[in-house]
Amino acid sequence: MSQNCSADLILEFINSFGIPGRIPREISVLEPWKSEEALKVCTLFYRKYYNDSIKRIAIFGINPGRFGGGQTGIPFTDPVRLFKACGIENPFSPKPELSSDFVYRVIYDFGGPERFYSKFFITSVCPVGFTKNGINLNYYDAPALIKKVQQLLPLWIEQQFEIGLHEDLCFCLGEGKNFDFFKMMNEKHKWFKTIVPLPHPRFIMQYRRKRIEEFTEMYLSHFETAAGKI
Repeated sequence: MSQNCSADLILEFINSFGIPGRIPREISVLEPWKSEEALKVCTLFYRKYYNDSIKRIAIFGINPGRFGGGQTGIPFTDPVRLFKACGIENPFSPKPELSSDFVYRVIYDFGGPERFYSKFFITSVCPVGFTKNGINLNYYDAPALIKKVQQLLPLWIEQQFEIGLHEDLCFCLGEGKNFDFFKMMNEKHKWFKTIVPLPHPRFIMQYRRKRIEEFTEMYLSHFETAAGKI
């Protein structure tokens, strides 16, 4: 494994993102790391929380959304949480994202960003985001994108293991298509011994909002149990 700290390896990883070849014309790719502003806040964030070489438990989302990671470059971290929770000033419009709201409720309950990020690394099955007609698009909702993710995911996973991930366990946010796809790929490549699916934050905030406390407790229980084993 490289002797560089996790922060440096993460920044190398995000700078390598891309979807080679053609994609359907109606689909736009979210590549915040190509902007100087996003690259600056990513550097501040990862050097603040990942300036070490310890292994972490991976949490895989679907792909970045346009108001969260698709803007800041940091998964499930919108401009509001980036400033208020992480103390990192940023030039982005302070528009909150539902998924980020839920994730940071869990992070606070876990003990705050410093403790949480010392144990976990949040990423995505597809680290590049997409929109179609100005609306977020999940990679699994477009056959052309599924094919590209199938081709690129082994490389992305290999690069993230270089960052330092535990192989015994990871989490997948999204119990439906995201989990089905990731499980299928994992069965083929044998990356993780166990993948634990959790309901996606967006689903919770949009369709189960009255039960937020129940779901935050569910997440917290899983994360505390996992963190206690490493």
